[in-house]
Amino acid sequence: MAESNTDTKSSNQMWGGRFASGPDAIMEEINASIGFDKKLFAQDIRGSIAHATMLAHQGIISAEDKDKIVHGLNTILSEIESGNFEFSRRLEDIHMNIEARLATLIGPAAGRLHTARSRNDQVALDFRLWVKEELEKTEKMLTGLIAAFLDRAEEHAESVMPGFTHLQTAQPVTFGHHCMAYVEMFGRDRSRVRHAIEHLDESPIGAAALAGTGYPIDRHMTAKALGFREPTRNSIDTVSDRDFAIEFLAIAAITGMHLSRLAEEIVIWSTPQFGFVRLSDAFSTGSSIMPQKKNPDAAELVRAKTGRINGSLIALLTIMKGLPLAYSKDMQEDKEQVFDAAESLELAIAAMTGMVRDMTVNSARMKAAAGSGFSTATDLADWLVREAGLPFRDAHHVTGRAVALAESKGCDLAELPLADLQAIHSAITDKVYDVLTVEASVASRKSFGGTAPSEVRKQIAFWRARN
Repeated sequence: MAESNTDTKSSNQMWGGRFASGPDAIMEEINASIGFDKKLFAQDIRGSIAHATMLAHQGIISAEDKDKIVHGLNTILSEIESGNFEFSRRLEDIHMNIEARLATLIGPAAGRLHTARSRNDQVALDFRLWVKEELEKTEKMLTGLIAAFLDRAEEHAESVMPGFTHLQTAQPVTFGHHCMAYVEMFGRDRSRVRHAIEHLDESPIGAAALAGTGYPIDRHMTAKALGFREPTRNSIDTVSDRDFAIEFLAIAAITGMHLSRLAEEIVIWSTPQFGFVRLSDAFSTGSSIMPQKKNPDAAELVRAKTGRINGSLIALLTIMKGLPLAYSKDMQEDKEQVFDAAESLELAIAAMTGMVRDMTVNSARMKAAAGSGFSTATDLADWLVREAGLPFRDAHHVTGRAVALAESKGCDLAELPLADLQAIHSAITDKVYDVLTVEASVASRKSFGGTAPSEVRKQIAFWRARN
Protein backbone atom coordinates (compact mmCIF):
# COMPACT_ATOMS: atom_id res chain seq x y z
CA MET A 1 0.00 0.00 0.00
CA ALA A 2 2.85 2.34 0.89
CA GLU A 3 4.57 1.53 -2.38
CA SER A 4 1.40 2.42 -4.24
CA ASN A 5 1.17 5.79 -2.49
CA THR A 6 4.76 6.53 -3.41
CA ASP A 7 4.11 5.72 -7.03
CA THR A 8 1.07 7.99 -7.09
CA LYS A 9 3.00 10.86 -5.54
CA SER A 10 5.83 10.39 -8.02
CA SER A 11 3.38 10.35 -10.90
CA ASN A 12 1.69 13.54 -9.71
CA GLN A 13 5.07 15.30 -9.40
CA MET A 14 5.89 14.23 -12.94
CA TRP A 15 2.68 15.75 -14.24
CA GLY A 16 3.28 18.96 -12.29
CA GLY A 17 1.63 20.65 -9.35
CA ARG A 18 -1.06 22.29 -11.42
CA PHE A 19 -2.40 18.91 -12.52
CA ALA A 20 -2.74 17.23 -9.16
CA SER A 21 -4.81 14.33 -10.51
CA GLY A 22 -2.44 13.41 -13.34
CA PRO A 23 -3.56 12.86 -16.95
CA ASP A 24 -7.27 13.33 -16.17
CA ALA A 25 -6.62 16.85 -14.91
CA ILE A 26 -4.55 17.65 -17.98
CA MET A 27 -7.34 16.44 -20.24
CA GLU A 28 -9.87 18.57 -18.37
CA GLU A 29 -7.59 21.58 -18.64
CA ILE A 30 -6.98 21.25 -22.37
CA ASN A 31 -10.54 20.23 -23.24
CA ALA A 32 -12.56 22.77 -21.26
CA SER A 33 -13.68 25.92 -23.06
CA ILE A 34 -16.15 27.31 -20.53
CA GLY A 35 -13.56 29.87 -19.40
CA PHE A 36 -14.08 31.77 -22.66
CA ASP A 37 -17.12 30.38 -24.47
CA LYS A 38 -19.43 31.40 -21.62
CA LYS A 39 -19.43 34.70 -23.52
CA LEU A 40 -21.83 32.91 -25.92
CA PHE A 41 -24.55 32.27 -23.32
CA ALA A 42 -27.13 34.63 -24.83
CA GLN A 43 -26.62 33.25 -28.33
CA ASP A 44 -26.76 29.66 -27.06
CA ILE A 45 -30.04 30.25 -25.26
CA ARG A 46 -31.50 32.16 -28.19
CA GLY A 47 -30.60 29.35 -30.56
CA SER A 48 -32.01 26.70 -28.23
CA ILE A 49 -35.33 28.52 -27.89
CA ALA A 50 -35.64 28.76 -31.68
CA HIS A 51 -34.72 25.07 -32.04
CA ALA A 52 -37.21 23.92 -29.39
CA THR A 53 -39.96 26.05 -30.93
CA MET A 54 -39.32 24.50 -34.34
CA LEU A 55 -39.26 20.97 -32.91
CA ALA A 56 -42.69 21.51 -31.34
CA HIS A 57 -44.07 23.10 -34.52
CA GLN A 58 -42.95 20.04 -36.47
CA GLY A 59 -44.46 17.65 -33.93
CA ILE A 60 -41.05 16.26 -32.95
CA ILE A 61 -41.50 17.25 -29.30
CA SER A 62 -44.70 18.12 -27.46
CA ALA A 63 -45.88 21.67 -26.94
CA GLU A 64 -45.80 21.02 -23.20
CA ASP A 65 -42.12 20.05 -23.30
CA LYS A 66 -41.38 23.05 -25.50
CA ASP A 67 -42.99 25.40 -23.00
CA LYS A 68 -40.98 23.88 -20.15
CA ILE A 69 -37.76 24.19 -22.15
CA VAL A 70 -38.38 27.81 -23.13
CA HIS A 71 -39.34 28.78 -19.57
CA GLY A 72 -36.28 27.00 -18.19
CA LEU A 73 -33.95 28.65 -20.72
CA ASN A 74 -35.32 32.10 -19.92
CA THR A 75 -34.78 31.38 -16.23
CA ILE A 76 -31.15 30.44 -16.94
CA LEU A 77 -30.70 33.61 -18.99
CA SER A 78 -31.88 35.67 -16.03
CA GLU A 79 -29.57 33.77 -13.69
CA ILE A 80 -26.52 34.37 -15.87
CA GLU A 81 -27.32 38.04 -16.46
CA SER A 82 -27.78 38.61 -12.73
CA GLY A 83 -24.53 36.80 -11.85
CA ASN A 84 -26.29 33.96 -10.04
CA PHE A 85 -25.26 31.14 -12.38
CA GLU A 86 -22.39 28.85 -11.42
CA PHE A 87 -20.29 27.76 -14.40
CA SER A 88 -18.58 24.39 -14.09
CA ARG A 89 -15.32 23.42 -15.79
CA ARG A 90 -16.32 19.79 -15.36
CA LEU A 91 -19.13 20.39 -17.86
CA GLU A 92 -16.59 21.62 -20.46
CA ASP A 93 -18.50 24.28 -22.36
CA ILE A 94 -21.40 26.71 -22.38
CA HIS A 95 -23.72 24.22 -24.08
CA MET A 96 -23.33 21.51 -21.44
CA ASN A 97 -23.45 24.02 -18.58
CA ILE A 98 -26.80 25.34 -19.77
CA GLU A 99 -28.17 21.89 -20.58
CA ALA A 100 -27.22 20.56 -17.12
CA ARG A 101 -28.89 23.48 -15.40
CA LEU A 102 -31.96 23.04 -17.59
CA ALA A 103 -32.23 19.40 -16.49
CA THR A 104 -32.12 20.51 -12.87
CA LEU A 105 -34.88 23.05 -13.47
CA ILE A 106 -37.34 21.09 -15.62
CA GLY A 107 -36.31 17.44 -15.40
CA PRO A 108 -36.52 14.90 -18.27
CA ALA A 109 -38.00 17.38 -20.76
CA ALA A 110 -34.56 19.01 -20.94
CA GLY A 111 -33.20 15.92 -22.66
CA ARG A 112 -35.50 16.49 -25.62
CA LEU A 113 -33.87 19.82 -26.51
CA HIS A 114 -30.89 18.18 -28.17
CA THR A 115 -33.09 16.25 -30.60
CA ALA A 116 -32.00 16.76 -34.23
CA ARG A 117 -28.91 18.77 -33.43
CA SER A 118 -25.28 18.32 -32.38
CA ARG A 119 -22.83 20.43 -30.46
CA ASN A 120 -21.14 20.90 -33.84
CA ASP A 121 -23.98 22.86 -35.43
CA GLN A 122 -24.86 24.36 -32.05
CA VAL A 123 -21.47 26.00 -31.59
CA ALA A 124 -21.41 27.05 -35.24
CA LEU A 125 -24.72 28.81 -34.65
CA ASP A 126 -23.70 30.45 -31.39
CA PHE A 127 -20.42 31.71 -32.79
CA ARG A 128 -21.98 32.93 -36.04
CA LEU A 129 -24.66 34.83 -34.12
CA TRP A 130 -22.00 36.41 -31.89
CA VAL A 131 -19.82 37.47 -34.84
CA LYS A 132 -22.85 38.88 -36.67
CA GLU A 133 -23.77 40.99 -33.65
CA GLU A 134 -20.16 42.14 -33.27
CA LEU A 135 -20.02 43.15 -36.93
CA GLU A 136 -23.23 45.15 -36.50
CA LYS A 137 -21.67 46.87 -33.49
CA THR A 138 -18.49 47.57 -35.48
CA GLU A 139 -20.56 49.08 -38.29
CA LYS A 140 -22.17 51.53 -35.85
CA MET A 141 -18.82 52.44 -34.29
CA LEU A 142 -17.26 53.10 -37.70
CA THR A 143 -20.24 55.28 -38.60
CA GLY A 144 -19.52 57.30 -35.46
CA LEU A 145 -15.84 57.64 -36.33
CA ILE A 146 -16.69 58.76 -39.86
CA ALA A 147 -19.10 61.34 -38.43
CA ALA A 148 -16.33 62.69 -36.18
CA PHE A 149 -14.05 63.14 -39.18
CA LEU A 150 -16.81 64.80 -41.22
CA ASP A 151 -17.27 67.37 -38.46
CA ARG A 152 -13.54 68.12 -38.31
CA ALA A 153 -13.30 68.23 -42.11
CA GLU A 154 -16.12 70.76 -42.33
CA GLU A 155 -14.53 72.85 -39.60
CA HIS A 156 -11.17 72.86 -41.41
CA ALA A 157 -12.14 72.74 -45.09
CA GLU A 158 -9.93 75.80 -45.67
CA SER A 159 -7.22 75.18 -43.06
CA VAL A 160 -3.99 74.81 -45.03
CA MET A 161 -1.44 72.20 -44.00
CA PRO A 162 1.50 70.48 -45.67
CA GLY A 163 0.73 67.33 -47.61
CA PHE A 164 3.44 64.69 -47.36
CA THR A 165 4.97 61.92 -49.38
CA HIS A 166 7.83 59.96 -47.81
CA LEU A 167 7.07 62.13 -44.75
CA GLN A 168 8.61 64.99 -46.71
CA THR A 169 6.67 68.16 -47.53
CA ALA A 170 5.12 67.63 -50.97
CA GLN A 171 2.26 70.03 -51.74
CA PRO A 172 -0.12 72.15 -49.68
CA VAL A 173 -3.45 70.53 -48.84
CA THR A 174 -6.14 71.36 -46.32
CA PHE A 175 -6.66 69.64 -43.01
CA GLY A 176 -10.25 69.05 -44.09
CA HIS A 177 -9.00 67.18 -47.14
CA HIS A 178 -6.66 65.14 -44.96
CA CYS A 179 -9.56 64.24 -42.65
CA MET A 180 -11.60 63.12 -45.64
CA ALA A 181 -8.84 60.66 -46.56
CA TYR A 182 -9.67 58.82 -43.35
CA VAL A 183 -13.38 59.03 -44.12
CA GLU A 184 -12.62 57.11 -47.32
CA MET A 185 -10.52 54.54 -45.43
CA PHE A 186 -13.06 53.88 -42.71
CA GLY A 187 -15.85 53.97 -45.28
CA ARG A 188 -14.19 51.04 -47.05
CA ASP A 189 -13.86 49.26 -43.72
CA ARG A 190 -17.57 49.73 -43.10
CA SER A 191 -18.36 48.37 -46.57
CA ARG A 192 -16.31 45.27 -45.77
CA VAL A 193 -18.28 44.88 -42.53
CA ARG A 194 -21.55 45.05 -44.43
CA HIS A 195 -20.37 42.48 -46.98
CA ALA A 196 -19.23 40.19 -44.17
CA ILE A 197 -22.68 40.33 -42.57
CA GLU A 198 -24.19 39.40 -45.91
CA HIS A 199 -21.76 36.48 -46.31
CA LEU A 200 -22.46 34.94 -42.92
CA ASP A 201 -26.21 35.54 -42.93
CA GLU A 202 -27.04 31.82 -43.09
CA SER A 203 -28.23 29.64 -40.23
CA PRO A 204 -26.12 26.57 -39.35
CA ILE A 205 -28.61 24.92 -36.99
CA GLY A 206 -29.98 21.65 -38.34
CA ALA A 207 -26.75 20.52 -39.98
CA ALA A 208 -26.31 18.33 -36.87
CA ALA A 209 -22.92 16.61 -36.52
CA LEU A 210 -22.05 16.81 -40.23
CA ALA A 211 -24.68 14.91 -42.26
CA GLY A 212 -27.96 16.61 -41.40
CA THR A 213 -30.73 14.72 -39.60
CA GLY A 214 -33.49 12.23 -40.29
CA TYR A 215 -36.01 14.20 -38.25
CA PRO A 216 -38.52 16.32 -40.25
CA ILE A 217 -37.06 19.66 -39.12
CA ASP A 218 -37.76 23.03 -40.72
CA ARG A 219 -34.43 24.84 -41.07
CA HIS A 220 -36.03 27.79 -42.81
CA MET A 221 -38.19 28.35 -39.73
CA THR A 222 -35.22 28.47 -37.36
CA ALA A 223 -33.26 30.65 -39.79
CA LYS A 224 -36.07 33.19 -39.86
CA ALA A 225 -36.56 33.08 -36.09
CA LEU A 226 -32.86 33.81 -35.56
CA GLY A 227 -32.74 36.67 -38.07
CA PHE A 228 -30.78 34.87 -40.80
CA ARG A 229 -31.52 35.27 -44.49
CA GLU A 230 -31.68 31.49 -45.06
CA PRO A 231 -30.18 28.21 -43.83
CA THR A 232 -26.78 26.99 -44.99
CA ARG A 233 -26.90 24.58 -47.94
CA ASN A 234 -24.28 21.94 -47.13
CA SER A 235 -24.14 20.23 -43.75
CA ILE A 236 -20.46 19.25 -44.02
CA ASP A 237 -19.34 22.77 -44.84
CA THR A 238 -21.67 24.18 -42.19
CA VAL A 239 -19.96 22.55 -39.22
CA SER A 240 -16.43 22.95 -40.60
CA ASP A 241 -16.72 26.57 -41.77
CA ARG A 242 -15.03 29.35 -39.86
CA ASP A 243 -14.70 31.72 -42.82
CA PHE A 244 -17.03 34.15 -41.06
CA ALA A 245 -14.63 34.36 -38.11
CA ILE A 246 -11.59 34.69 -40.37
CA GLU A 247 -13.32 37.39 -42.41
CA PHE A 248 -14.14 39.27 -39.21
CA LEU A 249 -10.48 39.10 -38.19
CA ALA A 250 -9.34 40.19 -41.66
CA ILE A 251 -11.66 43.20 -41.47
CA ALA A 252 -10.45 43.93 -37.95
CA ALA A 253 -6.83 43.75 -39.14
CA ILE A 254 -7.41 46.11 -42.07
CA THR A 255 -9.38 48.52 -39.90
CA GLY A 256 -6.71 48.26 -37.23
CA MET A 257 -4.08 49.10 -39.82
CA HIS A 258 -6.00 52.25 -40.75
CA LEU A 259 -6.40 53.16 -37.09
CA SER A 260 -2.68 52.60 -36.58
CA ARG A 261 -1.74 54.89 -39.48
CA LEU A 262 -3.95 57.58 -37.97
CA ALA A 263 -2.45 56.96 -34.53
CA GLU A 264 1.04 57.36 -35.98
CA GLU A 265 0.09 60.71 -37.51
CA ILE A 266 -1.38 61.90 -34.22
CA VAL A 267 1.81 60.86 -32.42
CA ILE A 268 3.89 62.82 -34.94
CA TRP A 269 1.56 65.81 -35.11
CA SER A 270 1.46 66.18 -31.32
CA THR A 271 5.24 66.46 -30.96
CA PRO A 272 6.63 69.94 -30.21
CA GLN A 273 8.53 69.74 -33.49
CA PHE A 274 5.27 69.57 -35.45
CA GLY A 275 2.74 71.04 -33.01
CA PHE A 276 -0.16 70.48 -35.42
CA VAL A 277 -2.52 69.07 -32.78
CA ARG A 278 -2.81 68.91 -29.03
CA LEU A 279 -4.52 66.03 -27.25
CA SER A 280 -6.55 66.70 -24.15
CA ASP A 281 -5.61 65.23 -20.79
CA ALA A 282 -8.32 62.62 -21.36
CA PHE A 283 -6.17 60.94 -24.02
CA SER A 284 -2.68 61.75 -22.73
CA THR A 285 -0.48 60.92 -19.78
CA GLY A 286 2.44 62.64 -18.10
CA SER A 287 5.94 61.36 -17.56
CA SER A 288 6.92 59.86 -14.23
CA ILE A 289 10.18 61.84 -14.27
CA MET A 290 9.84 64.68 -16.80
CA PRO A 291 7.06 67.10 -15.76
CA GLN A 292 7.04 68.99 -19.06
CA LYS A 293 6.00 65.98 -21.13
CA LYS A 294 2.54 65.12 -22.40
CA ASN A 295 2.56 61.68 -23.94
CA PRO A 296 0.01 60.56 -26.59
CA ASP A 297 -0.45 57.19 -24.88
CA ALA A 298 -3.96 56.54 -26.21
CA ALA A 299 -2.73 56.88 -29.81
CA GLU A 300 0.32 54.73 -29.08
CA LEU A 301 -1.84 51.99 -27.57
CA VAL A 302 -4.17 52.04 -30.58
CA ARG A 303 -1.08 51.61 -32.74
CA ALA A 304 0.07 48.66 -30.62
CA LYS A 305 -3.29 46.89 -30.51
CA THR A 306 -3.09 46.44 -34.26
CA GLY A 307 -0.33 43.90 -33.62
CA ARG A 308 -2.63 41.86 -31.38
CA ILE A 309 -5.37 41.89 -33.99
CA ASN A 310 -2.95 40.83 -36.73
CA GLY A 311 -1.74 37.99 -34.49
CA SER A 312 -5.30 36.75 -34.00
CA LEU A 313 -5.88 36.65 -37.76
CA ILE A 314 -2.69 34.68 -38.41
CA ALA A 315 -3.45 32.34 -35.51
CA LEU A 316 -6.89 31.37 -36.81
CA LEU A 317 -5.67 31.02 -40.40
CA THR A 318 -2.97 28.68 -39.09
CA ILE A 319 -5.44 26.70 -36.97
CA MET A 320 -7.74 26.12 -39.95
CA LYS A 321 -5.24 25.57 -42.75
CA GLY A 322 -4.66 21.82 -42.26
CA LEU A 323 -8.03 20.59 -41.02
CA PRO A 324 -9.81 17.87 -43.00
CA LEU A 325 -13.60 18.09 -43.28
CA ALA A 326 -15.71 18.24 -41.23
CA TYR A 327 -15.29 19.22 -37.55
CA SER A 328 -12.08 18.93 -35.54
CA LYS A 329 -11.48 19.91 -31.93
CA ASP A 330 -8.79 22.32 -33.14
CA MET A 331 -11.66 24.67 -33.97
CA GLN A 332 -12.27 25.24 -30.27
CA GLU A 333 -9.26 27.58 -30.48
CA ASP A 334 -11.13 29.98 -32.78
CA LYS A 335 -13.11 31.91 -30.21
CA GLU A 336 -10.40 33.38 -28.01
CA GLN A 337 -8.76 34.91 -31.08
CA VAL A 338 -12.00 36.53 -32.23
CA PHE A 339 -13.03 37.67 -28.75
CA ASP A 340 -9.65 39.28 -28.11
CA ALA A 341 -9.54 40.99 -31.51
CA ALA A 342 -13.10 42.27 -31.12
CA GLU A 343 -12.29 43.76 -27.73
CA SER A 344 -9.14 45.42 -29.07
CA LEU A 345 -10.94 46.78 -32.13
CA GLU A 346 -13.86 48.19 -30.13
CA LEU A 347 -11.49 49.93 -27.75
CA ALA A 348 -9.30 51.29 -30.56
CA ILE A 349 -12.25 52.73 -32.52
CA ALA A 350 -13.75 54.26 -29.39
CA ALA A 351 -10.42 55.82 -28.37
CA MET A 352 -9.74 57.17 -31.85
CA THR A 353 -13.24 58.63 -32.18
CA GLY A 354 -12.69 60.40 -28.87
CA MET A 355 -9.29 61.74 -29.92
CA VAL A 356 -10.56 63.04 -33.27
CA ARG A 357 -13.44 64.87 -31.61
CA ASP A 358 -11.37 66.11 -28.66
CA MET A 359 -8.03 67.20 -30.12
CA THR A 360 -7.17 70.86 -30.61
CA VAL A 361 -5.97 71.69 -34.12
CA ASN A 362 -3.30 74.38 -34.45
CA SER A 363 -4.25 75.84 -37.83
CA ALA A 364 -1.65 78.60 -37.67
CA ARG A 365 1.16 76.11 -37.11
CA MET A 366 -0.09 73.95 -39.97
CA LYS A 367 -0.27 76.91 -42.33
CA ALA A 368 3.26 78.00 -41.46
CA ALA A 369 4.53 74.51 -42.14
CA ALA A 370 2.57 74.24 -45.40
CA GLY A 371 4.94 76.62 -47.17
CA SER A 372 8.10 74.87 -46.06
CA GLY A 373 10.14 72.67 -48.34
CA PHE A 374 9.17 74.68 -51.45
CA SER A 375 5.74 73.03 -51.43
CA THR A 376 4.42 75.23 -54.28
CA ALA A 377 7.12 74.08 -56.71
CA THR A 378 4.62 71.95 -58.63
CA ASP A 379 2.40 75.01 -58.98
CA LEU A 380 5.28 76.87 -60.61
CA ALA A 381 5.83 73.97 -63.02
CA ASP A 382 2.10 73.82 -63.82
CA TRP A 383 2.05 77.60 -64.43
CA LEU A 384 4.96 77.28 -66.90
CA VAL A 385 3.05 74.58 -68.78
CA ARG A 386 -0.27 76.43 -68.70
CA GLU A 387 0.89 80.02 -69.26
CA ALA A 388 4.26 79.71 -71.04
CA GLY A 389 3.50 76.60 -73.08
CA LEU A 390 6.51 74.59 -71.88
CA PRO A 391 6.40 70.78 -71.97
CA PHE A 392 6.04 69.54 -68.42
CA ARG A 393 9.50 67.94 -68.35
CA ASP A 394 11.08 71.27 -69.36
CA ALA A 395 8.93 73.08 -66.77
CA HIS A 396 10.07 70.56 -64.17
CA HIS A 397 13.71 71.37 -64.99
CA VAL A 398 13.13 75.14 -64.82
CA THR A 399 11.35 74.77 -61.49
CA GLY A 400 14.21 72.71 -60.13
CA ARG A 401 16.62 75.54 -60.92
CA ALA A 402 14.29 78.02 -59.19
CA VAL A 403 14.13 75.82 -56.09
CA ALA A 404 17.92 75.53 -56.02
CA LEU A 405 18.22 79.34 -56.26
CA ALA A 406 15.69 79.92 -53.48
CA GLU A 407 17.45 77.36 -51.32
CA SER A 408 20.80 79.09 -51.86
CA LYS A 409 19.22 82.44 -50.93
CA GLY A 410 17.44 81.00 -47.90
CA CYS A 411 14.01 82.16 -49.05
CA ASP A 412 10.73 80.73 -50.38
CA LEU A 413 9.87 80.61 -54.07
CA ALA A 414 7.36 83.42 -53.62
CA GLU A 415 10.15 85.60 -52.20
CA LEU A 416 12.43 85.29 -55.24
CA PRO A 417 12.65 88.56 -57.21
CA LEU A 418 11.06 88.49 -60.66
CA ALA A 419 14.44 89.27 -62.23
CA ASP A 420 15.91 86.12 -60.72
CA LEU A 421 13.04 84.02 -62.05
CA GLN A 422 13.28 85.58 -65.50
CA ALA A 423 17.01 84.89 -65.54
CA ILE A 424 16.10 81.23 -65.25
CA HIS A 425 13.40 81.48 -67.98
CA SER A 426 12.37 84.62 -69.83
CA ALA A 427 8.71 83.54 -70.17
CA ILE A 428 8.07 84.01 -66.45
CA THR A 429 6.00 87.12 -65.63
CA ASP A 430 4.83 88.69 -62.41
CA LYS A 431 1.56 86.74 -62.72
CA VAL A 432 3.45 83.70 -61.46
CA TYR A 433 3.23 85.08 -57.92
CA ASP A 434 -0.53 84.42 -58.01
CA VAL A 435 0.15 80.67 -57.77
CA LEU A 436 3.12 80.62 -55.41
CA THR A 437 1.19 81.07 -52.16
CA VAL A 438 -0.11 78.02 -50.33
CA GLU A 439 -3.67 79.41 -50.37
CA ALA A 440 -3.57 79.82 -54.16
CA SER A 441 -2.09 76.38 -54.58
CA VAL A 442 -4.82 74.76 -52.53
CA ALA A 443 -7.62 76.74 -54.18
CA SER A 444 -6.44 75.69 -57.64
CA ARG A 445 -6.77 71.94 -56.99
CA LYS A 446 -10.39 71.74 -58.12
CA SER A 447 -10.22 68.37 -59.84
CA PHE A 448 -12.77 65.85 -58.57
CA GLY A 449 -11.54 64.64 -55.18
CA GLY A 450 -8.93 67.39 -54.99
CA THR A 451 -7.93 69.50 -52.00
CA ALA A 452 -9.63 72.77 -53.01
CA PRO A 453 -12.04 73.79 -50.23
CA SER A 454 -14.94 73.74 -52.70
CA GLU A 455 -14.16 70.12 -53.57
CA VAL A 456 -13.70 69.15 -49.94
CA ARG A 457 -17.14 70.51 -49.13
CA LYS A 458 -18.66 68.54 -52.02
CA GLN A 459 -17.18 65.33 -50.63
CA ILE A 460 -18.36 66.18 -47.12
CA ALA A 461 -21.90 66.64 -48.47
CA PHE A 462 -21.67 63.30 -50.33
CA TRP A 463 -20.57 61.45 -47.19
CA ARG A 464 -23.08 63.13 -44.93
CA ALA A 465 -25.86 61.88 -47.21
CA ARG A 466 -24.25 58.44 -47.23
CA ASN A 467 -23.45 58.20 -43.54
